Amino acid sequence: MPQVDDGPESGETLRRKLDPELPLGVFDSGLGGLTVVREIAAALPRERIIYLGDTARVPYGARSPATVVRYAQGCARALVREGIKALVVACNTVSAVALDVLRAELDLPVLGVIEPGARAAVAASARLRIGVLGTVGTISSGAYPRAVLTVSTRAEVSAHAAPLLVPLAEEGWLDGEVPRLAVRRYLEPLAAAEVDVVVLGCTHYPLLRATIEHEAREMIGAHVRVVDSAHATASELAALLHDRGLLATREGPGEIDLLVTDRPRSFGEMTARFLGGPAREVRVIDL
Repeated sequence: MPQVDDGPESGETLRRKLDPELPLGVFDSGLGGLTVVREIAAALPRERIIYLGDTARVPYGARSPATVVRYAQGCARALVREGIKALVVACNTVSAVALDVLRAELDLPVLGVIEPGARAAVAASARLRIGVLGTVGTISSGAYPRAVLTVSTRAEVSAHAAPLLVPLAEEGWLDGEVPRLAVRRYLEPLAAAEVDVVVLGCTHYPLLRATIEHEAREMIGAHVRVVDSAHATASELAALLHDRGLLATREGPGEIDLLVTDRPRSFGEMTARFLGGPAREVRVIDL
């Protein structure tokens, strides 16, 4: 967990930035991070959340690490300009390759999704045989096996890229023959490894959770568990805010503000499905 520098030169600024009534910042490459926002809003109903979807440059998963770091810095800086008290990186690819950079740059708490997801996977696995589906960038980074092994050195991790699932989720192809066949193809090596947990190593993948769970049970067995990191991340965020005295105390429900870098209308329409209620207003920003 990052340390906050309260040195004499920046202490006044940091106290202002870390006011408990300031909003939380959350970003992802597109729509998928709303699965994390939904869990945060449920766990922390008084908090205001500002969500940024970098829809102009989605997906991040096939980008080079240097490009992902540059994109992540742009998103983080945009949210800092909005005046946030903590940052949640709701993107597995960014969490895998850029989290340490963001923590070094920002004078506020920064939480990723991989470590909470790894802890949840170990807790859910009876045999400590864990499968991970993720983007090319997340899988090639080796971040999930490293995170799982810090929790349990006895765990075995089988991690495989599932790049087609992001565009399927973004386009709303969540069921039917096309996503079913794609999911089955990506589950084949996990079934061969006899895993008992499948980690959804991308925040877009929970949009396809029903299909993934059905096919995993067909191919692996009824005992298999499907885990996504959104719930675990929200729980760890709540603990972090409590420990640092940053929980909002305002009366009444929190708010969710939505920012995107492209396609605001289609994004707003899709949010109704994942956040409830009518389509929401979305503001476009330029990074």
